[in-house]
Parts: sequence; structure tokens; C-alpha cells
Amino acid sequence: MGTCAACAYPSHTQFASPDLVAGIVAGEVDRAHDPAWRESGATNLGDYARWCGHLCGATCLRMALGDRAPSLFELRDEAVRFGAYTVDAEGEIHGMVYAPAVKYVREVYGLDAAVHRELTVREIGELVDAGRLVVASVHCSIRRPEEPAPGRGGHLVLVTGRTSTPDGAGLHFHNPSGTDAATRTADLPTGRFADFFAGRGMSLAPGV
Repeated sequence: MGTCAACAYPSHTQFASPDLVAGIVAGEVDRAHDPAWRESGATNLGDYARWCGHLCGATCLRMALGDRAPSLFELRDEAVRFGAYTVDAEGEIHGMVYAPAVKYVREVYGLDAAVHRELTVREIGELVDAGRLVVASVHCSIRRPEEPAPGRGGHLVLVTGRTSTPDGAGLHFHNPSGTDAATRTADLPTGRFADFFAGRGMSLAPGV
């Protein structure tokens, strides 16, 4: 794997215990058995277990905000207030919704932010070259890049810069559901990143 100078951002997981992420995403560990759940800022274990699997976008924003960021569930509450997460009549959680999330970081943190409903990997590179961070929609299996990509989208990662890999130019990103250090702060060649990328996301000015 290559290295990247754009690693001034903290690496957070959407689950309170990083060492349990592999078991949680594999369905082998119940989220409600996470002993560190209080560190998320959740008011109770039930709230934590219900929401943590949906908070990849909130975790990306928390990483982007750096030292300015509140706890994950404080950020969740703020995002819900702006409509960046919604709960339907059946109790299903939806989000992160880009437009309200952009409004949230603009109004609460004063950051320049924008929605990109159509976005290419090349344009991600141009955005990070311009000093922006990109919250990109990818398939969650990006944590297993050695395997074929089963789809695109459904999960969010924070792209912080370009990098070089043994296979050429690449992107450096932080993955809220990475299962170990190498997949939480990862480098992938741009072509491989594209295999998981859904072609949409949002960008924002750095918060650190």
C-alpha cells in the first residue's frame, strides 16, 4: 500500500469498539454487546444498537470536523434535526441525505459544502487537489478490495487525498466500517476504487 500526506484526519469507526467491527459486520457479534457503547454518546444501549449501523455518513463528517466534532450520537442528533437522517412510519432509518447534511455543516460549522449528484473518480481527485474532502458513496465491501466488487453504493467513506500505490495513482480514504487499521485508513488505485463507487457524494472544506 502507498502512503499519503493527507492523513491529518482522525480515524473513527461507526461502532464504539474498533476491535469488534469485523465481528459486527460479519454478523457474528451483536451490536448490543458492544461494551464501549457509552463512548459513542448514545443515551442508552438500545439507541446505540439501533443506529450505529446507519452512521457511516455521520462518522465521515465527524472525521472531517476533527477536533471540532461532537460525539457520534450528538452529531447524529444534530443531523436528524436538519433532516440528514429520517425515520419512516415503519421505523426504518434513512440517510445520510446529502442536501440536508450540506445545510447542517454550513449552518452549524460554517464550512463550505456541496452535493455532487453525479461525480467521477477523476473529479474526486480534482476536488481533493483543490483542498476539499469528499464523502463518497461506495459499496461496503470496499473493505475487502482483494475480492470482486459485488455492487456500488450504500456506504460512505471519507476521501482525504491522493496517493500512489504499486498499481499507480490512487485515493486515500477513511472507512467507518473498516475492520482493521489497513482498511480504516486505506489506499486504493483509482480504477479499483471506481469498481465500488456509485458516482455520487458530497464535498466540504476541511474542518481541521
